[in-house]
Amino acid sequence: MRLLSLFSIGGLLILSAFSHSPSLKITSSAFSNNGNIPMKYTCEGEQLSPPLSISAVPAGTKSLALIVHDPDAPMKGGFTHWVMWNIDPSNTNIPEGFKGAEQGLNGAQKPGYIGMCPPTGTHHYHFMVYALDAKLDISKQTGKAGLEKSMQGHILAKGDLVGLYKKMK
Repeated sequence: MRLLSLFSIGGLLILSAFSHSPSLKITSSAFSNNGNIPMKYTCEGEQLSPPLSISAVPAGTKSLALIVHDPDAPMKGGFTHWVMWNIDPSNTNIPEGFKGAEQGLNGAQKPGYIGMCPPTGTHHYHFMVYALDAKLDISKQTGKAGLEKSMQGHILAKGDLVGLYKKMK
């Protein structure tokens, strides 16, 4: 019985050590986590990128990266709305319509942000931010998969904000 308890405690310690990874906090003044994204930021509106705020950036962060992805899109792997890297970690407020940093290719193979435009139903849009221990030297023709590959081994922390959108028209 005592041996079983020791194994249980040891297993919990090991699990907690592996499951605790530093996390960034990403929020938006335009919508809450799991809340509805305003039409202004979609294909039915102005297609501006929403304002974002990043906090809990760990020491040693050299740059931030952002991927906005819709896993519900009716295509293999979903649809990527924004790929951006080399965001200055000292400026953690990304304003609406942000054009700074390095912006790669979205799912339409165009640089920069493209608004949400789900063909049917409500989709989940993940605003994933990454704190990196390096600046990335990659092509502006880089998409989501290329950015994810380039970030391997450099991620200090990450965060995720989920917004929802369903077409109104």
